[in-house]
Amino acid sequence: MPEYPFLRQDWLQAFVSSGAVAPAGPGDGSGWQDLSVRDARGEYLLPLYRKLHSWGEYVFDQSWARAYARHGLDYYPKLITAVPYTPITGPRWVLPPGVTDAAGWLWPQVEAALADRQASGWHLLFPDDRARQALADLPLVARQACHFRWFNRDYRSFDDFLAALVSRKRKSLRRERVRITEQGLRIERAAGEAIPDDWWQAFYPCYADTYLRRGQAPYLSEGFFRALRAHLPGQLMLVAAFDDDPTLPVAMALYLFDDERLYGRYWGALRDYDALHFELCYYQGIEFSIERGLQEFDPGVQGEHKLLRGFEPVITWSLHHLVEPAFQRAVAEFCREEAVAVAAYQAEARTLLPFRHP
Repeated sequence: MPEYPFLRQDWLQAFVSSGAVAPAGPGDGSGWQDLSVRDARGEYLLPLYRKLHSWGEYVFDQSWARAYARHGLDYYPKLITAVPYTPITGPRWVLPPGVTDAAGWLWPQVEAALADRQASGWHLLFPDDRARQALADLPLVARQACHFRWFNRDYRSFDDFLAALVSRKRKSLRRERVRITEQGLRIERAAGEAIPDDWWQAFYPCYADTYLRRGQAPYLSEGFFRALRAHLPGQLMLVAAFDDDPTLPVAMALYLFDDERLYGRYWGALRDYDALHFELCYYQGIEFSIERGLQEFDPGVQGEHKLLRGFEPVITWSLHHLVEPAFQRAVAEFCREEAVAVAAYQAEARTLLPFRHP
């Protein structure tokens, strides 16, 4: 069965081979430098990156950097253990054979890297519960955030899922899906080796357009997606929308999946259509999850509009260690106060869910 994809060697190496992450050594033009701990074969054990900025992390600490600057201190470089550009909760290391004490193995390496690189601190982003609990005795500050996920309640079909919603919301979702047909759009979905070659050729312009519209360069190059196609084909799913030209998609969404979960990662549209984002990034993902018997669907960060479409608010975590003691104490107090606000936000968000039986 497919394993969690984001700690696989091919996924992590694709960032380096495509230039999104700089290899260890001189030069780090991307702002990411790979210092990861690897085994004798060169495979990742502990993803570890030297960062010169906070982009591509989705745990927002820019206010901490500004506080450092006000006190004449450098926040960058910092070290992070994370999956680059991927705000997906999951495991964050692979223990070497024979090692059972994760904290005892990990922490000396983190401390050595902090000293060697003169970094301000170490940040562990989006660990799962098992990883977080394994490090519970280390001097780390826990920070919370609220993301949205869809859970499969043993639905037999998309209509079965809709039946779980209150009438008004059920009708609203149906109207959005009807709008796709009314605009003359055709939606197709393919996974693994069944993804057509011309879909891959059409995907990158769609992805890049999402950034170009905002005046930004895309984080990832075509080389990154070529590496995924070459090395992870069995865990990829593409959704394509067609308009006038039956062979050229006008919008696309790329997902990854394992044996339990679906992960929405990248999307883009060359033209604007009503409700198309919801169809490609949410409803097609829900249908795929139901068909495959997947238990969860993580559509990506942010977006309170997910609530009204059945995505539930869940708490995500990050762990932080700052070398400067005064700032470690200040960040600990900040995170305690922030956690109260996050809990209140989650509770309020749950009241907006569309289900007939909360």
